[in-house]
Amino acid sequence: MSDLATLAYIISAIIFVIGLRMLTNASTARRGNQLSAVAMLIAVLATLVQSGMKLEWILGGIIVGAAIGAYAAIRVKMTEMPELVALLNGTGSLASLLVAWAEYHASLVVAPFTGIAVIIAVTIGGMASTASVVAFLKLSERISGRPILYPNQQLINASILVAVLLLAAVFVIFPASSYWALILIILLVLVLGVLAVLPIGGADMPIVVSLINSSTGLAAAAAGFIISNPVLIVAGALVGASGLILTQIMCKSMNRSLGNVLFSGFGAEVAAGGAAKDAGEPQPITSADAYYLLEAARNVVVVPGYGMAVAQAQHAVKELADLLEENGTEVRFAIHPVAGRMPGHMNVLLAEANVAYEQLVEPGDVNPTMESVDVAIVIGANDVVNPDAREDSSSPLYGMPIINTDHARTVFVLKRSMKPGFAGVENPLFVKPNTRMLFGDAKATILALVGEFKDAAS
Repeated sequence: MSDLATLAYIISAIIFVIGLRMLTNASTARRGNQLSAVAMLIAVLATLVQSGMKLEWILGGIIVGAAIGAYAAIRVKMTEMPELVALLNGTGSLASLLVAWAEYHASLVVAPFTGIAVIIAVTIGGMASTASVVAFLKLSERISGRPILYPNQQLINASILVAVLLLAAVFVIFPASSYWALILIILLVLVLGVLAVLPIGGADMPIVVSLINSSTGLAAAAAGFIISNPVLIVAGALVGASGLILTQIMCKSMNRSLGNVLFSGFGAEVAAGGAAKDAGEPQPITSADAYYLLEAARNVVVVPGYGMAVAQAQHAVKELADLLEENGTEVRFAIHPVAGRMPGHMNVLLAEANVAYEQLVEPGDVNPTMESVDVAIVIGANDVVNPDAREDSSSPLYGMPIINTDHARTVFVLKRSMKPGFAGVENPLFVKPNTRMLFGDAKATILALVGEFKDAAS
C-alpha cells in the first residue's frame, strides 16, 4: 500500500468519526451526513487509484452510482424511505459478500485468519442481503406484514445455522480444497436470511432494519480485514457498533428482548379485546368543533405516526403548530422510538417540515405531564399510544412503554378508519370517553383546522 493511499485512508477514517459524531445532533446531522459521504468518496478513490484501475472506469462508476442515488433521492417518497433504507442495507451486505467471495476465488489459498474473515463476511453479508429484501417486501406491503409462520421454523433455521458452522470449520481447516463448502455456505445463508425475517411481524420492522444495518457494518469490517483496507474496517466497525446500540435502545423502548423480536412471531394472532371489549363507540368530531377546543387549549402535544407519513401531512402539521403558538399555546411533539417504519422516521419527517428540534420530546419526558395537557393530537399512530400496553396483561403489547395520550384532558385521533395498527392489535383509546375521532385523510383534516384558525383571524 502506498504512503499516499495510507494517508487518504487515515483522513477518511477521521472524517467518518467526525461525521458520525455530528449525526447525534439534529442541527448538525445534515453536515455529518455530507462529511461521511466525502469520507467515502476519498476512500473509494484511493482504493481504485491504488488498484491501477483506469481513470475512465473510476469516473464512469462514480457517475453511474451518483445518478442512481440522485434518482432515488428525488423520486422516492418520504413514506417509502424505510423500504429504500432496507434495500440500501441489502446492497451493502451483498457487496461485502461479493468482495469476500472474489478475494478467495482469486487465490483459492488463504491464511486461517483470512479464512475466518471470509466466512464472517459471507455469512453475515448473505443473511443480511436477503433479509433486507424480505424487510423491503413487508414494509412496502408487497407481502403480508404479519408474521409468516411455517412448521418447525426454529428447528429448520437452527439446522441451517449448524450446517453453516460445520461447513465453515471445513473451509477454514482446508481452504485450498473447500471451494465447494464456501458455495454451499453462500446458498444456505441466502436462504436463512429469508427464513429468519418471514416470521417477524411488520410492527417489529424498525428493529429488524436497525439490526440489518448493524450487520451490514460488521460484514464490511470483515471484508476490510480480507483486503487489508483500514478505512473499510473502521467504517464497518462504526456502523456495526452504532447499529447494535440503536437496536438495543429500540428493544428497550418496546420492553422486549432481541430474541423475542426475532423468534416470537409477534403479531401472528390478533389479540382479542381492544375496542370491541370496551363496549364503547367511537365519538366522531368535525374540524369546526375541534377548532374550538384547540383555540382554548394552552398545552397541546402532537403524537405523529405512520399515518402522518402516508398522508405527507408534516408541513400542514407544522403550519397548525405555528398557528397554535401564535395563539399562545405551548406545542410539543412526542416521538416514540419505534413510531413509523424505521428508526428516526418521525424525526426525519418533522425535520423536513422545519419543526424545531427543541419541540421534540420522548415518552419519558412527556408522560409525567400528560394529565395537564389540554389536547393530545394523535396523527396516524396506533400501537405506541395503546393503553392496553399498560392495562391489559393479556395484550401482546403489554409492558411496552407508550405515550400516555389517554391521560390528556382531550384526545383527537386522526385516522381514516378504526383499523388496528401494524401490530394488528385493537386500540381501546379510540373509544375512551375523552377521545374524539377525526376521520379522513390526515393532511386534509389538519388543513381544515388550519383553515378554521385563519378564518377566525380574518
